[in-house]
Amino acid sequence: MSKTANFLSLRSNPLPPIFSSTGNSPFLRASSALNLPTTASKPFHSWIRASSRRRLVLGGFGGASLWMNNNMSGKFGGKSFIASARQTNPSPVEQALNKVDWPETFPFKEEDFQRYDESSDSTFYEAPRFVTHIDDPAIAALTKYYSKVLPQSDTPGVSILDMCSSWVSHYPPGYRQERIVGMGMNEEELKRNPVLTEYIVQDLNLNSNLPFEDNSFQVITNVVSVDYLTKPLEVFKEMNRILKPGGLALMSFSNRCFFTKAISIWTSTGDADHALIVGSYFHYAGGFEAPQAVDISPNPGRSDPMYVVYSRKLPMV
Repeated sequence: MSKTANFLSLRSNPLPPIFSSTGNSPFLRASSALNLPTTASKPFHSWIRASSRRRLVLGGFGGASLWMNNNMSGKFGGKSFIASARQTNPSPVEQALNKVDWPETFPFKEEDFQRYDESSDSTFYEAPRFVTHIDDPAIAALTKYYSKVLPQSDTPGVSILDMCSSWVSHYPPGYRQERIVGMGMNEEELKRNPVLTEYIVQDLNLNSNLPFEDNSFQVITNVVSVDYLTKPLEVFKEMNRILKPGGLALMSFSNRCFFTKAISIWTSTGDADHALIVGSYFHYAGGFEAPQAVDISPNPGRSDPMYVVYSRKLPMV
């Protein structure tokens, strides 16, 4: 079997036809995916339990990725591990993008980007949610990380795009730049965000074209939302276009999500796999340096984990 075929063997289960959402889906941890409405049928609960186990235990059975297992077996001795339960040194998430043997072509299929709830995202996000989707320690860890990697506040000429933004961006307190653009789904949330100098309401799953000139931004951030992109390659190609040469793209994520709106390949895999998935977006979009992952989880096993996959746009020749 070819390496590409091994990668392609990561197939998620068919979407259960009995589950739909009206926009009030719970924001779930990987370990709490069983807390679903009691009206769901027994077969649905069985399906979700199997999916949750695959997401929590890598290399185990069923739909687990042979390609991912092959890439990680040498790093973890071929043994399964509980995703995010405890942090080793180095973290499995950080190891996930070390010396990856990428297939020649993008290994995922259209069904990998399907979701339980394919209803309108605009309807789902119509009501503002003035809440945070990760706990306070994870937020503090992300803010601390941003304080180290973002350009110093008030640096002349710096432009930042916060993709999939809302009422808070988790930048350091008092952080300012000449231009910080928020792109999100809910105008009321974006209006409330104090760090933004401007905002745009846009559904990237309907329109992946970013309405900016080439080479416009030094930094692009995305907090706990990369798992909702149904056309990630198109979005990442656009990110590369609008970044300045050497510009930095930071995709942060945890193990929480709106389960019905996250893509199926995400909900059926674990944290180290997620780093590999996001890394593949950078790799196959082209024009980026080799992606890297960092585990900034503040209290492994005791609070929400926090990870960042990042890359820079290659210098123009």
